[in-house]
Amino acid sequence: MAENPRTVPQPPSTSDAPLSAAGLPLAKNWLAIIAFIWAGQAASMITSFAAGYAVVWYVTESTGSALVLAFMNIAAMLPIGLLSPFGGIVADKHNRKLIMIAADGAVGVISLTAGLLILAGDVSIPLLLAVCVARAVGQAFHTPAMMAAMPMLVPDKHLLRINTLDQLLAAVASIGAPAFGIFLYTTLGFSSVMFLDFAGACIAVAGLLLAKVPTVIDPSAERQHVLANLRDGWRAVAKTRGLLLLIGGVTVGMMIFGPLSAMCPLMTYNHFGGNGYDASIGEAAFGVGMLVGSGILMAWGGGRRLAGLIAVAAVIVGACTAVCGFLPPDGFPVFVLMMGTMAVACAWFNGPLLTLTQRHVPDEKMGRAMGLLTAAMGLATPVGVAIGGVLAEQIGIAPFFLVDGLACLALGLVLYLPRSVRALDEA
Repeated sequence: MAENPRTVPQPPSTSDAPLSAAGLPLAKNWLAIIAFIWAGQAASMITSFAAGYAVVWYVTESTGSALVLAFMNIAAMLPIGLLSPFGGIVADKHNRKLIMIAADGAVGVISLTAGLLILAGDVSIPLLLAVCVARAVGQAFHTPAMMAAMPMLVPDKHLLRINTLDQLLAAVASIGAPAFGIFLYTTLGFSSVMFLDFAGACIAVAGLLLAKVPTVIDPSAERQHVLANLRDGWRAVAKTRGLLLLIGGVTVGMMIFGPLSAMCPLMTYNHFGGNGYDASIGEAAFGVGMLVGSGILMAWGGGRRLAGLIAVAAVIVGACTAVCGFLPPDGFPVFVLMMGTMAVACAWFNGPLLTLTQRHVPDEKMGRAMGLLTAAMGLATPVGVAIGGVLAEQIGIAPFFLVDGLACLALGLVLYLPRSVRALDEA
């Protein structure tokens, strides 16, 4: 079994060598490796955002239904929640770089196939549903491998910054990619957006091929059955009570916040009477806020109280969401402002939570731990979307924002109260 380098003394000959956050010898060109990987992921992220938004807008225009939008979001998220634990097991058994390449390549082929079918005139809700499910399966294997690899590629002092880089790139993508996707959708056709996504996946694969990614494999995982592997991953997380409570709190938060991604286009379309470009403005405002929030976190480093920062972020998100529920039909500019402000705080969730998890879980079990974490987030969101879709249909889209915001605000106020959660910031 691979030993946890955090607890094993390093030989004197390597004591002065730079170490990664996982305690492994750090490559001299570690920054170039990170650049290769994330440049490819950035290209893929931009094209995926464009394609995803084109899908959302096609469904919005075709149906105008909160339930259909919610169902599509569930299809895009539920496989991640169900399959990520198994993706984590694979990440602890096999080469993580090859897993990421296979996942990115598969998503590219799916987009290419969908583009060809749409070009042939076969666009339909069932086709887009199948595309969402297939892409989610690829992400369920890609995400645990990616998150488990990062601590072995960067120094500990930069771990939070690298974990936040994913959000930063997502923010950059969300600023322009939705508008770009709508532009291609309305000028060159739906198929062009899917072909663009295929190109982005190819760039992501190229970036991974150029990077050297070490892998810590747990030999005992190969001798265990699936349930035993999942149990090991659970124990690795649960041994730190505060971490388990924090993950549970954030999971509830994802259930509360998850429906907003599906409801924002409908809020723009139905409540404010906007069109696709208006909706893209709201998405861009969210992207700008994420960019600002991620930039603040990367420059600041998050400080010592990462768990406390997550609680503060929940309070801000809840307050902004509740304000949106009070807005009149001519209040779209304020809605855009609230989206941007909310997004600043949203950038303070994932990076701190990932960093706290990576610091408390042994490297040879990291894939399974990250698989379980991804599963918790992946299952919470579709459950929240399903509940939110029904609730929004019953009480209306604007009242839903008010109720949802108050729930998130309450969560933020109690999240940091347990002593074990506060102890995460004292370690």
